[in-house]
Amino acid sequence: MKVLDLQCPDGHRFEGWFASADDFESQLSRKLVECPMCGATEVSRLPSAPRLNLSGASEPKPVSREAQQWQAHALRAIREVLEKTENVGDRFAEEARRMHYNEAPSRNIRGVASAEDARALVEEGIDVMPLPVPAALKGPLQ
Repeated sequence: MKVLDLQCPDGHRFEGWFASADDFESQLSRKLVECPMCGATEVSRLPSAPRLNLSGASEPKPVSREAQQWQAHALRAIREVLEKTENVGDRFAEEARRMHYNEAPSRNIRGVASAEDARALVEEGIDVMPLPVPAALKGPLQ
């Protein structure tokens, strides 16, 4: 089992466990490795050796405790939203309008809408909020 230190372009650091280095490369090329915080699939491997003999190289800056706490808080908040909302999928704009115009019972919903649909909802006075959900939180954990 290989435990690798990984990082997305936004600087989120996380750990990945793989059967081998080849397994990691295979999953990476198929975009199966993603950041648990933002869902980015452009992931890079960080040096994970305890000591690198590189002259003049500085050690990577450790992730601050505040950043770790913020990430954990954000993931908990996303999980709570997922637990307390009904997933209406690509019918989001339609369902939001039905509730707004009292054609359907009011409830907490989530789903998918294009940028154009989201703008139209806002113009109609319907409050919406984009919430990127990492794929790791959309299904069961392995």
